[in-house]
Amino acid sequence: MDLQLKDQLFIVGGATSGFGKAITEQLLQEGARIIAVARGKEKLEALQQTAPDKIIIVCADISSDECRQQLMEVTKDKVVHGLIINAGGPPAKTVMETSASDWDEAYRLLLRWKVLLAQQYVPGMVKNKYGRILFIESATVKQPLENLVLSNSLRAAVVGMVKTLSQEIASTGVTLNVMAPGSHNTPAIDRIYKKKSEQTGLPFEQVRATAIQQIPVGFLGEAADFASLAAWLLSPYSRFITGQTISVDGGAVRGIMG
Repeated sequence: MDLQLKDQLFIVGGATSGFGKAITEQLLQEGARIIAVARGKEKLEALQQTAPDKIIIVCADISSDECRQQLMEVTKDKVVHGLIINAGGPPAKTVMETSASDWDEAYRLLLRWKVLLAQQYVPGMVKNKYGRILFIESATVKQPLENLVLSNSLRAAVVGMVKTLSQEIASTGVTLNVMAPGSHNTPAIDRIYKKKSEQTGLPFEQVRATAIQQIPVGFLGEAADFASLAAWLLSPYSRFITGQTISVDGGAVRGIMG
């Protein structure tokens, strides 16, 4: 299926690892152009070499004010068709383990920059009467997980913001949606298993195996499968879907609205 993404320009956060890398690869297969954002220069340069005529790299922390300024410079003479808002999460902690500084940092890491980046690009998309903004969050916004209080709380705030903004600009041709991944075979999942191993004294691999057994489909998701849905949501075909939070979790969220 041709997703009609040829030559469209997308900014992708966390483009060298996990979901961000998989989405970048999927978009490139569809003929899209990418502004790839990540902190690791070597990985970014290696990614750029796979499609040098299609990829512009920005080596920066996407949650920083400096990164937004760099992106504005890179895109000042370009039409941005889509924005993939994606970055890592905070450390795994219980409520009682957290400090005030943990909450301040979680706000900065999980909410603040996403609001500002959306505000930076929504006006141009509205002017062009087209745009796709996709937030990569977590299934914890629907079903909180133990030891992830910071993620459980601040990612839910992102969903509230996305839903509100999507309503405010629903008639403009710009859509905003959230993808809520469950357990996937990416580096990010290991911090959860490591925390559980520390708490219980059980070996890491045993914790991992037990967690996988609790996923109804019986296996971890793969980033490439996740990216195929992301690419569709970033395409013109998704024009009737906005303000939604879509679980990609192998059936782990038990609620009927999951």
